[in-house]
Amino acid sequence: MSPRTAHAPLPRLLHPAAWWLWGLGMAAAASRTTNPVLLVLIVVAAGWVVLERREVGATNSFVPFLVIGLVAIALRVVMVTLLGGGVTGRVVIFRLPEIPLPEWTSGVRLGGAVTLEGLVAAAYEGMRLAAVLACLGATNALASPRRLLRYVPATLYEVGTAVVVALTFAPQLVEDATRVRAARRLRGHSGRGLREMGRLAVLVGALERSLSLAASMESRGYGRVVRRSTSSTRLAGALTLLGLLGVVIGLYGLLDATSPAVLGAPLLVAGAVSSGAALAVGARRDPRTRYRRDPWAAPEWLVAVCGAVPAAVMSVAAGLSWGGVVPQQVPLGLPAVPLALVAAVAVGALPAWVAPLPPLLAQTREARA
Repeated sequence: MSPRTAHAPLPRLLHPAAWWLWGLGMAAAASRTTNPVLLVLIVVAAGWVVLERREVGATNSFVPFLVIGLVAIALRVVMVTLLGGGVTGRVVIFRLPEIPLPEWTSGVRLGGAVTLEGLVAAAYEGMRLAAVLACLGATNALASPRRLLRYVPATLYEVGTAVVVALTFAPQLVEDATRVRAARRLRGHSGRGLREMGRLAVLVGALERSLSLAASMESRGYGRVVRRSTSSTRLAGALTLLGLLGVVIGLYGLLDATSPAVLGAPLLVAGAVSSGAALAVGARRDPRTRYRRDPWAAPEWLVAVCGAVPAAVMSVAAGLSWGGVVPQQVPLGLPAVPLALVAAVAVGALPAWVAPLPPLLAQTREARA
């Protein structure tokens, strides 16, 4: 037995909730800054974790989400160029023919002066959205949403199913398009027929997914009738309604500084407790068994903490207006790079070492070694 095998943890799949906590933490950190250096570091950290801990054969959702993010950056720059609404700068690059608009459309224009500061600010905003999408794509590649669906409370199972289908549709569509394009090339075609590729990828892929989903749901007794009393149904509905109302009013109280203090955090906590009680009542009336639960051990805690640290540090930095969180745009200058924020982002890359290797990836690396 080699020293690495003797001391390293056994290869296994990490709990999907741990990966999603890490991914949401990285996405939250990216949403709190527009510094392009920090955003690039967040994307690099997420990509490195995917490269080191993605299971062999799993769909690589990181690249499609990254491409969508690049498209979002371009669209943001184009929209600011045509409609304005960005930062009013001093350095005019060029002028477009301007169309007069009514007074009630203040802040929006058609054409006019395009400034360097406005374009850079639009690119920063687009990069923030691209970084958030990249973090979600990395999480989707590391832990399939279908695995996470097993741990959704019974009350939210139907909602969780819809979320899983929404999250997996884009990666599956890209995979189907790649497979169809390869098949067309083998048959002597160029593989660039957008109309044929779109039809085959969408129809055939959707049909296969529908049939497999229907078969799996039927085998798991998805259509069974659950006996629920009228009182429990009314109690769960009332708790859910009160919880959602409390959460909405509490969030409004936190965002509005002029509202009373009781409408902020206290009401938000009360709403969250009420919603949790509704989920508990629904889960008790609709129990579900789980086959071979994923363990939650030290690696899961470490991965979750690695995602929470960047989110917490970036949120505190944004709340205290640290230099470098929002780069200076007028006049335009090079963005500052605080070492504390760089270190926080570096913590988000630690799952590439602290998370156990997936089984198939471990076998592949041992065979190569």
